[in-house]
Amino acid sequence: MAENVNNGLRYDENDIQVLEGLEPVRKRPGMYIGSTDERGLHHLVAEIVDNSIDEALAGYCTEISVIINEDGSVSVLDNGRGIPTGIHQKEGISAAELVLTKLHAGGKFGGGGYRISGGLHGVGLSCVNALSSTLLLDIYQKGKHFHQEYHRGTPTGRLEVVGDSDKTGTMVTFMPDYQIFDSIEFSYEILKSRLREIAFLNKGLIINLKDLRPNKEQSDRFLFMGGIAEFVQDLTKNKNCVFDEPVYIDKSYEYKRRNENGVEVDAKCEIEISFQYTDTYTENIHTYANNINTEEGGKHLDGFKAAIAKIINDYANADVKQKDVVKLSGEDTREGIVAVISVKVEEPQFEGQTKTKLGNDEIRAYVSKAVSEVFGEYLEEHPKQRVELINKCLLSQKAREAARNAREQTRRKSVLENTTLPGKLADCSSKDAKDCEIFIVEGDSAGGSAKQGRDRRFQAIVPLRGKILNVEKVRDAKALENEEIKSMITAFGCGIKENCDISKLRYDKIIIMTDADVDGSHIRILLLTFFFRFMKPLIENGHVYIAQPPLYKVTRGKQIKYIYSDEDLVRDGELNGTKNRDIQRYKGLGEMNADQLYDTTMAPESRTLLQVRMKDSVEANEIFDTLMGERPELRRLFIENNATLVKKLDV
Repeated sequence: MAENVNNGLRYDENDIQVLEGLEPVRKRPGMYIGSTDERGLHHLVAEIVDNSIDEALAGYCTEISVIINEDGSVSVLDNGRGIPTGIHQKEGISAAELVLTKLHAGGKFGGGGYRISGGLHGVGLSCVNALSSTLLLDIYQKGKHFHQEYHRGTPTGRLEVVGDSDKTGTMVTFMPDYQIFDSIEFSYEILKSRLREIAFLNKGLIINLKDLRPNKEQSDRFLFMGGIAEFVQDLTKNKNCVFDEPVYIDKSYEYKRRNENGVEVDAKCEIEISFQYTDTYTENIHTYANNINTEEGGKHLDGFKAAIAKIINDYANADVKQKDVVKLSGEDTREGIVAVISVKVEEPQFEGQTKTKLGNDEIRAYVSKAVSEVFGEYLEEHPKQRVELINKCLLSQKAREAARNAREQTRRKSVLENTTLPGKLADCSSKDAKDCEIFIVEGDSAGGSAKQGRDRRFQAIVPLRGKILNVEKVRDAKALENEEIKSMITAFGCGIKENCDISKLRYDKIIIMTDADVDGSHIRILLLTFFFRFMKPLIENGHVYIAQPPLYKVTRGKQIKYIYSDEDLVRDGELNGTKNRDIQRYKGLGEMNADQLYDTTMAPESRTLLQVRMKDSVEANEIFDTLMGERPELRRLFIENNATLVKKLDV
């Protein structure tokens, strides 16, 4: 091959690389686990637990234990059948070693090991092995205890018998590689949230979590015999409900499907659904397929929505005495619903490696059938709840029409077409969204400083007049009458609710910039509530940020230093002394002139931004409902339970 020189860089046949074994995982970990941050770190545990869950789905595992060891490593132990230990005829190594050292090797590719499984790609254990500095494998089967060790994906010896055992199962102990991850410290709370969710989805399965690290010792045990019905009860425990208890559906259907060779084979799907209606204005639906959280929904969600809408419309037209036919939209019939949909499917079809959307067409019909059978019978047998639900849906219909009219008033083709845009938007000159950012600023004073100090090429400013409406307490129509909310919706350009399309977002970064006091904190939480309820994809895709203005300006002669926390102020005094130190405490952004505000809080090269991320949508929903909802007694309880966490309260 002739040598190709481009800008002084040689490119020839010697530059073509073939990555062997687990090298691709270590070279590009993000392709396999999403990221190397906190989320990717905890995904390693999920990959191993998923294998144990597959054993439970197959009927062989009843208990799983996750242990954070004293040294920070994690052990996952189950009482399943244990990874096969025999020699693989083709590869000449043990089946266990094959699973841990070869990508796309496993018992989930139609070999008969598992009928229903969440791990479809055979990369789970091998990925964990590749991204761990050390991994210990212990297998208990055939009356023996097998053991093998690995170092950064490479076995240090063969799988061997180290003793006898009267139990069965697998234990994987691994230490994440500090060369790969930003941090290798596991969060007990993150693991607790995920394991609790898994226990809800697998009724009767025992899941233990222990933390053995010094000064962090704690443990939890999860066992939910009621399954997802208990999950829904937990999600609605602080809400006023329409039904006395959640509707619960547990159905299985047998059908024919075509395999990869086009041959018709027997198949089976299991459908478990539970839902409740509350007096809130938002729908809260969680969907799962083979225990995988399908955050983008899919065919099982489509079938559920279609069935709910049809059943309620049928009963509404039968019950309501009027000439005109009642035609409730799907949105009307789901206002205030809290639902969990869990399906178990052979050969599930997910969109992409991320597995966030279920694509099996046949599941839509079976979910719809299951809901129609059970929910129809429930409404027939509970006329009081049926009437209450229909009246709620009719009220929602009226509110939706009002909200639609309000939305129409906020729409426009381009923000530049409206010279009297509410909110005094000062736009930037760039039209490339990925280069642009918008600051949401509290008050005209700070807004004025921000407008003067900004870089007009890519920074836009939208000042708020006072506090926006708390959208958690009102219907959409009322929220969309608020001038500040209308200003933001119009400026962002991406739409709201189900019409929120981040591809139309006019600014890559939306930055909340408020005063460092109680009022500023309140405005921040009001804005975050608005984003969570009306523009959740902005949070999910990392477009929302919180600016960090300085708390203090410290002057020593001609030297000026900005300090961002009380702890740093104390540290500054210890390091540099307090003599001849002049301290100015900033209570508001308006106290800074334009240059100071830009240099400390707005300039990309010197500012500090906190990116708003959502680790757990279930917990986030509960927090917003508690802190911003209609029940003050919940807020009081929250404050009482968390009062000891506050060391200094600036009022």
